[in-house]
Amino acid sequence: MSTRTSARSMALKFVLLVGVLSFFADFTYEGARSVIGPYLAVLGAGAFAVGIITGFGELVGYGLRLVSGRLSDRTRKFWPITIGGYVLQMSVVPLLAFVRSWQMAAVLIVLERAGKATRNPPRDVMLSHAASEIGYGWAFGMHEALDQFGAVVGPLAVAAVLAFHHGGYRLAFAALAIPALVTLVLVVVARLLYPRPEDMESHPPDVRTEGLPRIFWIYLAGAALVAAGFADFPLIAFHFETAATVSVATIPILYAVAMGVGGLASLLFGRTFDHVGIRVLVPLTAITALFAPLVFLGGSWAAFVGATLWGIGIGVHESIMPAVVALMVPVDRRASAYGLFTASYGVAWFLGSAAIGGLYLVSTGTVVAFCLVAELAAIPFLVWVAHRFQPRQVRHGTGPGA
Repeated sequence: MSTRTSARSMALKFVLLVGVLSFFADFTYEGARSVIGPYLAVLGAGAFAVGIITGFGELVGYGLRLVSGRLSDRTRKFWPITIGGYVLQMSVVPLLAFVRSWQMAAVLIVLERAGKATRNPPRDVMLSHAASEIGYGWAFGMHEALDQFGAVVGPLAVAAVLAFHHGGYRLAFAALAIPALVTLVLVVVARLLYPRPEDMESHPPDVRTEGLPRIFWIYLAGAALVAAGFADFPLIAFHFETAATVSVATIPILYAVAMGVGGLASLLFGRTFDHVGIRVLVPLTAITALFAPLVFLGGSWAAFVGATLWGIGIGVHESIMPAVVALMVPVDRRASAYGLFTASYGVAWFLGSAAIGGLYLVSTGTVVAFCLVAELAAIPFLVWVAHRFQPRQVRHGTGPGA
């Protein structure tokens, strides 16, 4: 076997291992998140509180990545930081079974997001090293597909618990301790088998800048607008229950469908990105923006289609968007860039979620208008980047992103 083939094989196995790890992680926390909205409602929280809690959770979940990313670049301790994040995240989910107030549930929801914030930037950097050997879109797409598959199985498992034990939210959260434990075992296995993932990247992208290139900031602005207009699923689930659009037991099933479609979308569009570049994001952003009128204004069938489009959006956000960042910035600034990118994304998501939660008290029509305006406003930024982004030309003083 040639050295090149061996490197590609090692990179592929690493991506698949991290993907399986993410499968069980998503099984755990997405299973919980599929019913967080209704659970908070049962505990006494209102629509505005749900919007604030989930939005603040996303703020923490993305904002802390700025710290985690910089710490990872400074210390180069990618695995210890990643493992610490997984330990925190997987520990708090089963504890939701024991809370007696929505305020205590809110604390655990935010801590779960903090754990994800801690582990994502260093993990994404390790994935990017393997991605350089097999294709950035394909690597992040495969990882996201496995990740989303876990996000299908988890909500379905929760739905099964609720179907056979009416109102059995506590039992569902307790059962999620099993995939949480499997996740922690797998992250240790991955650390033992691949102690230095950076050794897999033999040909890093030719990016030469003192800091982060201008094109990165333009891209970040577009991504922030996408995040602001993308309603979090707990609020969508809250609407489904309070408006009686679908039955309570059907809500996690819709979430599972959304996650499954998102996984397939990440594979398909990740491979497409490797062939056609960032311009694939332009039509995808326009199409997935239609989730808002479907889920907030339609009936049960519209809710299904809207949840599907929402899932496609999540798959694209979690695969293509980080793949682009890896190609835009110097290798030694990747963790910081991922942290900054996702922190800004999270701030925008928090502000958008808070606005959507407040507007929901006015009318669902105003919610839809806000989501559509924010999503479509991102398109000019993405078009600008698509016309100017050539990975090998993003250099100090010469390329279009300088």
